[in-house]
Amino acid sequence: MSASDAPRTDTARTSRAYRRVSDSDLPYALRIAAAWSWRLAIILVVVTALVWGLAQLSFLVIPVLVAGLLAGLLSPVVKALVRARVPRGLAVAITELGFIALVAGLLTLVGRQISAGFAQLWDEAIAGLAEVQKWLSEGPLQLTATQLQTYIDDAQHVLQNNQGTLVSGVLSVGSSAGHIITGALIALFVLVFFLLEGERIWAFLVGLLPVGARPAADGAGRAGWVSLVSYVRVQVLVAAVDAVGIGVGAAVLGVPLALPLGILVFVSSFIPVVGALLSGAVAVLLALVANGLVNAVIMLVIVVAVQQIESHILQPLVMGRAVALHPVAVVLSVAAGSYLAGIPGALFAVPTLAVVNSAVRYISARAWETDRAPAARTEVPSEAAGAAESDTTS
Repeated sequence: MSASDAPRTDTARTSRAYRRVSDSDLPYALRIAAAWSWRLAIILVVVTALVWGLAQLSFLVIPVLVAGLLAGLLSPVVKALVRARVPRGLAVAITELGFIALVAGLLTLVGRQISAGFAQLWDEAIAGLAEVQKWLSEGPLQLTATQLQTYIDDAQHVLQNNQGTLVSGVLSVGSSAGHIITGALIALFVLVFFLLEGERIWAFLVGLLPVGARPAADGAGRAGWVSLVSYVRVQVLVAAVDAVGIGVGAAVLGVPLALPLGILVFVSSFIPVVGALLSGAVAVLLALVANGLVNAVIMLVIVVAVQQIESHILQPLVMGRAVALHPVAVVLSVAAGSYLAGIPGALFAVPTLAVVNSAVRYISARAWETDRAPAARTEVPSEAAGAAESDTTS
């Protein structure tokens, strides 16, 4: 090798040493981890942005979600009326007005029960407070009357010093009540169109997607809707069993406000896990205030027994088949939903997870390739096609 070739050889060695690293030079596990990482990072960013955007529009999103749940509950009634040859518009009006009348009747009944039993419950609460004071003075704590009065005066002083905070809290509650009424009106308005033109609304949304993606999106959405309807129906059954069990138990034990308590249990049962705990605690507290410790213990046994029957018999046999979600997934979804969005998050966590689960299963199984119905449903409706032809000819 000549002297002139030496620099050329050194340059070649340097270029080989500093050549660009290719994927084949990386360990296989690292390449797989990197591929998963950037894809998961994109998914997390998109989901975070979506959740943030929905949170900014919660005053609209929550009523629409409520309308979706109610549509899943009431759509079988509308279909039954339509099969009985009732015009669809009239069937929707009968169904929604009947639902409103039922809710208003229950609220009226609960209000009368509470107003009738409040005086008795207030007297019993005062008597219970006297018993607590007696226990504090004669029990293990041995608090004197002067010490008790000092604690009461301190509590009154705290209330007086925080009047501004309390007033602002009351005003915020009034504002929240106004938002709830507005949201209820929006939900009822949207519910009319979900029941009346749900198919057309869904066909319009699917039509916004590329043609190749329409069969998969349509089938996945319909699979999710089936899960949502099943969830709502089963949850109504489970809530009714809880309400009847705890309400009848409270009535047998002589606990006041047994009927409002049963309705509270029914409503709170739509929030999995958390709702049952809160309603059970209210039932035991009412029994303790009204009838004493022994009655409260018996009420606690009844609450636990009803909830165990629900969780070990009804939930596995009925809810598991309808939604196909593991109990761990249910608990984690409720915890995450309540952390992100409070009570609405806890309410919609499980149905949202059920819909997503069914949609993902449908897409992963590529079920639209063997299901010809979604492809047919994504075609332009005959009315729209006729209108388009008439516009073209004109």
